[in-house]
Amino acid sequence: MSTRLRIGFIPLVDAAALIVAVDKGFCAAEGLDVELVREISWANVRDKLNIGMFDAAHILAPIAIASSLGIGHVKVPIVSAFGLGINGNAITVSPDLYAAIAANADGDLLDTLVTARALARVIAERKQKALEPLTFGMTFPFSTHNYDLRFWMAAGGVDPDEDVRLVVLPPPFMVESLANKHLDGFCVGAPWNSVAIDLGIGHVLHFTSELLQRVAEKLLAVRAPWAAENPDVMMALVRAHARAADYIEDLGNRDEVAALLTAPGRIEVTPELILRTLDGRMRVAPDGTVRLSDRYLLVGRNGAARPDPVQAAWFYAQMVRWGQAPLSDELLAAAKAVFRPDLYDAALDPTAPPPQSEPVDGIGAFTGPAFDPDDIAGYITACRRPA
Repeated sequence: MSTRLRIGFIPLVDAAALIVAVDKGFCAAEGLDVELVREISWANVRDKLNIGMFDAAHILAPIAIASSLGIGHVKVPIVSAFGLGINGNAITVSPDLYAAIAANADGDLLDTLVTARALARVIAERKQKALEPLTFGMTFPFSTHNYDLRFWMAAGGVDPDEDVRLVVLPPPFMVESLANKHLDGFCVGAPWNSVAIDLGIGHVLHFTSELLQRVAEKLLAVRAPWAAENPDVMMALVRAHARAADYIEDLGNRDEVAALLTAPGRIEVTPELILRTLDGRMRVAPDGTVRLSDRYLLVGRNGAARPDPVQAAWFYAQMVRWGQAPLSDELLAAAKAVFRPDLYDAALDPTAPPPQSEPVDGIGAFTGPAFDPDDIAGYITACRRPA
């Protein structure tokens, strides 16, 4: 007899393992009867997971941590034994802002520090002219997108709380908001950057993997009490999704995967957009310019699916840095406890550590100090020094 589960997801490419696990029958093979429920916002996903309307969810890694710490909402301990994606975001700006950054850039626009400093000059010019602050969209206060934007801006001398407006929008609404000039730029996951480029209304400034080489993006998350009460189901979920991740990373399956992800009720964009994302072959400008990246989105390769508590510590450090959470050893330990590599290993044969190509500190930031998960205060102090 199969176990029935409801899993919430947002229409993003890093939901791929969820969709493939269900639609290829990998969940059914593990005795799981899974209903995938598409949602529009991360707040919906979080709330339905917290109150038990969802058994599991595709969720932003920082949301899982914030929920476990009781920051910004009710306290509901969350755990994850499977990572749905590493990286996968990009910063897209309007043609006007791109031109302004280019005009103020002292160096190569592919250099993340060059563009951050150019943005600071653009902001200074706007202040002199008494113009409205630039507005950037991100998907949630506790999100990689928020921390990606803040990390990049701060490196150039921009105060993201004083010099710009950061607003929350659901991922599917980013493109329309850029088109309507409600936004000057946004940070979001695939496929929405590509949609903006194909419509001719934006330029991809940076892949966020160019800012931070390795950052956990989404998790397959469950409530901690549910995990404790359903250990066999947890193991089955990990096995099914590990099989799906391997299937996605097999180049021979990419066309089929793109068809599955773009089926009705799933992501509903063109298969070509999905293929570009999975292949790291991204159009970055309306003229068709393509930039290649073998790190744009890691689904299963390079140890991406195995939760790493170092990632949780980095997110907690960002929460402290940006005034969302106090600094304490207890909260750091609680944040790390969200990522459960022990459960991953219990479900699968232990895997080899990430290859030598991965950053030594587990993060690989483009500027600032190496990350030390045991010295959050020292790390934050070092980050605040001028680049």
